[in-house]
Amino acid sequence: MILRIHIDASYLTEPNARSRIGGHFFLGKQDPTFMNGPVLNITSVLQLTASAASEAEIGAIFVNMKEGQVLRQSLRDMGFPQPPMPISTDNSTAAALANKSIKKRRSRPIDMRYFWIQDRVPNEFT
Repeated sequence: MILRIHIDASYLTEPNARSRIGGHFFLGKQDPTFMNGPVLNITSVLQLTASAASEAEIGAIFVNMKEGQVLRQSLRDMGFPQPPMPISTDNSTAAALANKSIKKRRSRPIDMRYFWIQDRVPNEFT
């Protein structure tokens, strides 16, 4: 059983220029097409005002990865070893920021606290 996450955000869809974020956590196998029932669904409003859709997506990745760490540890404690967790997002800029394939100078508007994602991706998330 491998924990997987599908993450999405909608940019500027809430009052006061806020964005809505969501995450769908489910258990799967090595085969990426196998999907079990949902373990957790997260929906909330991003607390900061995003200046771009990619920033809203990075915010969604941040919130969901923090929750994913807790679930991964729970699965490990129950005897299910976890490889790096597969994460899906539909925003290529957010994925590139998480994987360090975009230079930081081109992403200065993004809140610096989200750059901890880049430190986690090589070891814990894919």
